[in-house]
This record gives sequence, C-alpha cells and structure tokens, in this order.
Amino acid sequence: MTKVLLIGSPNSGKSMLFNRLTGLSQKVANFPGITVDVASGKLQGMDDVYLVDFPGTYSLKAISAEEKVAVAQFEKALADADVEHVLCLIDATRLEKSLFFTLQVIRECELHDKPVTVLANMIDVLEANNLSIDLPALEAAIHTRVLPISARSGKGLAEISEHIRAARTADRLRQRPHLTGTPDEILRGTAHQLAQRLGPRGDVLVRTQNRLDAFFLHSLTGGVAFFGIMYLLFQSIFTWSTPAMDAIEGSLAWIADGIVPLIGNQVLRDFTADALFSGIGAFLVFVPQIFVLTFVIGLLEDSGYMARATLICHKPLRYFGLTGKSFVPMLSGVACAIPGIYAARAVDSPRKRLLTYMAIPLMPCSARLPVYALLIAAFIPGDTFLGGLVGWQGLAMFGIYFFGMMTALIITGLVSRARKDQFDDLPFVLELPPYRLPGVKPLLRNAFNRAKHFVVKAGKIIFTVTLVVWVLGYFPNFGADLGQSWLGHLGRFIEPLFAPLGLDWRYGVAILTSFLAREVFVGTLGTIFGIEGAEENMVPLVEQIQNSDLTVASGLALLVFFAIALQCVSTMAILAKEARSGSLALKMFGAYFVLAYAAAFLVYQVATLF
Repeated sequence: MTKVLLIGSPNSGKSMLFNRLTGLSQKVANFPGITVDVASGKLQGMDDVYLVDFPGTYSLKAISAEEKVAVAQFEKALADADVEHVLCLIDATRLEKSLFFTLQVIRECELHDKPVTVLANMIDVLEANNLSIDLPALEAAIHTRVLPISARSGKGLAEISEHIRAARTADRLRQRPHLTGTPDEILRGTAHQLAQRLGPRGDVLVRTQNRLDAFFLHSLTGGVAFFGIMYLLFQSIFTWSTPAMDAIEGSLAWIADGIVPLIGNQVLRDFTADALFSGIGAFLVFVPQIFVLTFVIGLLEDSGYMARATLICHKPLRYFGLTGKSFVPMLSGVACAIPGIYAARAVDSPRKRLLTYMAIPLMPCSARLPVYALLIAAFIPGDTFLGGLVGWQGLAMFGIYFFGMMTALIITGLVSRARKDQFDDLPFVLELPPYRLPGVKPLLRNAFNRAKHFVVKAGKIIFTVTLVVWVLGYFPNFGADLGQSWLGHLGRFIEPLFAPLGLDWRYGVAILTSFLAREVFVGTLGTIFGIEGAEENMVPLVEQIQNSDLTVASGLALLVFFAIALQCVSTMAILAKEARSGSLALKMFGAYFVLAYAAAFLVYQVATLF
C-alpha cells in the first residue's frame, strides 16, 4: 500500500485539505489542538494511494503532548518503505511561521530520501487582498517544488494528484540534499529572511484582524460578546431544533400507528410498541439538538473566534489552576468528553493537563443533552421572547450548562490549591489565527456525521439496555402489572438509595442503566412508561413524565445529579489511557458520584421548601 504524508502547522487549513483530497469528513477547526490523532484515507483519483494526515505542529521539536504525537508518528512514517511522498502545507498569508517548520520537514525528508512538495495554501486570500508571493524564487531557494492551492475554494487541488503521479517516474535524485545537518537556529534565520524577501507585502490582513480583535478582545465589549455568543449557542439548541424534533416525533407516532396494529403476536406487538417506539423512539427525538450543538460549535471554531475565547478565558481560568488552552478541550467536552480528553494534549503544562482531565467529565456533553432536554421540557415553560431569541427553556439550558462548568472550575481550583506537584508550568503562548468565513457545507457534513456517530454508538447500547429493561418489565406477568415484574422488584430494591431525592423506583432503574451511557436514561424511561402506558401515548415521553408524580424539586435534583455524576464507561477508559492512570479514573468516578448525590439532595431539600 502506497502512502503520502500530509503535515503542516495548526490553522494552515490542513484538515480541510485532507477532507477535499480524500472525500472524508474529518473535523476542521481554526484552533490548534482540535485534530489530535493520525487520520488516513484514499486519495481521490488514486485508489492505490493513501493520504495520511498528522496533527498540526509548529515545530519538529515537540513541546505539547499533541505535538509529540505528531512528531513521533511522522518520524516513524518516514522510515516506512511504503511512504513515497510528503506534502508539507504552509499558510501563504503567514509565511515566516510556516517556513521554519517547512525547512525542518525538508531536512528530515532528505535524511530519509523521501521527496517532499510544499503546498502554499490560502492563495485565494492573497488574491482577494491584491497580495502575492514569489513562488518561483521560493522554489529556487528551498530546492523544493511549491504548488499554490486553496483548500477552501479547491483551486490547484487537481494539480496535487498530477504532481504525485509525475513524481513517481521522475528522478529520485532531483531534490539534492542541501539542509542535512543544518541546525534549527540557521533554519529559523533562513525562514525569516525568505519571508521578508519573498512573502506578501502589506499589512492588509493584519489591519483587518486588529479591527475585529479591538472589539472581540476588548475588556468590556469582548466580555459581553462572549456571554452573548455562549447564550445564543444554548438557546439555538431549542429554537433551531424544535421543528426537526416535532417532525421526528410525529413521524414515529404515524409509523407506530401503522405498524403496531398489523403485528399479530401479542408479545412481539408489545415489544414493538413499548421498547422500539417508546424506548428507542424517545431517544431519537433529541438527536436534532446534538446536530445543532455540533454545528454552532463548528461555526465558532472555523471562524477563528474560538482562539479569542481561549484568550478571554485564560485569566479567569488561571485563577482555577487551569490555562486558556484548557478552554478548547473543555468546550470540546460539550460535544463529547472523549475528543475533549484527546484535545487536552494541546495543554503544555502536565499539571494543568491533569486538572483539565478533571474538568472535562463535568462539561455538559451531548450525551447529557437528551436528559437535560427531557427534564427541561417537562418542567420549564416553553415561552419565548424577542422572536425566539430568549426563552425560559433556553435560559434553563444555559443555567444547567453554566452550573456544570462552574462546578468543574471550583473542583479544579480546590485541587490546584490543595495539591502541590513537582510539575513545572510552561508559559501560556497562543496563536491568534485570522478571522475566516466558515464553510457551511463542511460544517453541515460534520454536524450530520457527529449526530450519526452518536446515534450509531449510543444506539447499540440503548437497544441492548432497552431489550433488557423491556424483558424485565414485561415478565413474568406479560406487562399486566409493572410493579410486580422483575424490573419492579429490582427497582424497589434500589429505591431506598434514590428516595431521599423524591425519586421512585422507575427513575432509580433509569439512573442505574445510565451508568453505561448517560443518554440511556431517556430510552429506559421511555421503555418503562411504554410498558406502563400500554399503547397509549407511545412517543411523547415528556407528557407522560408531566402526568406522573415526579415533582419539580425531584426534576431539579435529577438535573443536578446528571450535571456532576461521571456516568460514561467509554470516558473512563479513554481517561485512564490518556492520563496513564486507571486509579485516577476510578477515583473521579467515585468522587463525582458522591458529590452529585450530595448536591442533588441539597437542591431537592431547598426546592421542596419553596
């Protein structure tokens, strides 16, 4: 199998180029630390060639854990006989930053006798601002072919495959060694001189960025904009997804009304109605909210605002023992804790990386979203104001998200002050990428893939748990009395544990199953209420909860419990692997459960008083 390597610095458009060249849907983000693993895919038009994409790095002298992954894998790949070409991507608008890393890559490729081609990305940005780069002179200076491209518009991408084909038959000695043995200090000076002599003239791009930064990084307007953007993110989860949720709910009800009466076997009919439509169907209704959440976060990342948010958050996060670079892994945890834990590799300081690991499981991830949405829809009025921009449910969602994040900060702050480690902290250094207009098509595709991945991943667990819950709740009396079923006996066994929160055995069972995956809570309740309600009201689980004896105080207690408890086996496994400590994952699981229970009990008692 023939391989071509793709490497470049963060914010150079590398992931977008990889997506275009392979047709895959790798996540694209305008912030260092997003792509943290090596990805590969067939090069379009060349089925016998695999393109291998490495995490972005600023230098082959690695500092952060993310850069160590990139450098170690790149050096290993250069020794692979199947690798026949290396593509090094540079940002043509920031030539000096890109050239130093490029010269390092050329030097390593010379040592391993691998041909390398430099891809000058964002040529369209230069042309739009009447700027240029002297590519022929740059080729002559670095003794390497340089191709002008635009990953966003697609300009020059066809020439890449043609160039790789031509390089197969060309003289392998055409790229004579000229950097072998050259120290980094010389390469840095060479990069500076070449950028000054051959790079784009003028400060148009810098002036444009500075004008926007004057607003978004201002001590007053920047803070207001940050909280406004974060609030709109959470409000959009309800406002934008409601039509799709209603459509899915109506479709499921229509399909159920058509299919269930046609099934002759009573047991199979009950299973289809109670488990499939009431259990799994109740979970599918909330998938549009995951799509919207991923799309909006993608907008923030691709536009370049995420790096500004990181800078804004650095000072307050430092008070809690974290760093501004912890913001992106924590916000990634809003989608899913697992990529957030991977993204924590970008945190340079080992001490702050450990604290970031502790904060990420408390982020309100998309697996919690169906639970939050269910409980908020059941107990919070759906009234909106200002054309749907402001609503009680959006405020409640913002509040529970804010609560989870503040809990994470308080915990890391306490731990950072109580625990004195031998780790040396590294200075906070952050590149502010240019503001760019996000590509809507890649964002929609990524949001769709995230929602699809969530359904496929969670669907297997939910189906298994739903099947078990239905069997336990249906037998031995064939659904005649749920309280006397096997599930009823199990629920009453664990009911004393959750009774202080005002929860009966049904919710106790749902919490118990949710430790496999948080989102199972919704499917389990859907199955339980489906059995209990027979064939009436199969999909709208919210109405059944509203008609049950669950109080508002218990609903708030459940929200708080799910905001804190670590209920994801996959997250614990990845955490143990990344932190190289299984005991850390187990300690966090136990500590967060105790804290979640205590906080939920306190909220229940206070809410009951009012």
